[in-house]
Amino acid sequence: MFFEMTIQKRVTNINEGHKWYETLLKKKPDIIPHEGFVEWEIIPGCWLQVAEGIPSEDSGPLRLAVKDIEAEQKRIVKELNVEHFEIYSRNEVNAKWGTFKDPWGNRVGFFEYLDKNEQDDRIKTILGLTKVL
Repeated sequence: MFFEMTIQKRVTNINEGHKWYETLLKKKPDIIPHEGFVEWEIIPGCWLQVAEGIPSEDSGPLRLAVKDIEAEQKRIVKELNVEHFEIYSRNEVNAKWGTFKDPWGNRVGFFEYLDKNEQDDRIKTILGLTKVL
């Protein structure tokens, strides 16, 4: 049984990485356990670790669910100077998504549920407001 997860992104300058991801996530880190390392609990049991080191090229993106992908796209293009990125959708997929890079080349992205009832159900489940079977 899995009950928690972490994903790590590496940056060449931890101070700049800390500031960039703090702006992206709109919150201060939950833990700074030691020099060169910061952590955010994005949702209960799901942690993003940012560590000073050599970024991994071509690793899969960390995609974060958002309620309004276009609004988040505008925000990070403005606040983080992220290059404008394409937002995609397909008829057989109940989401739209887009991927961009942080200043160290790590791939990050957003996705938005098209079915808002499904989105609300997922939020309730994650927050423990419904029983998971």
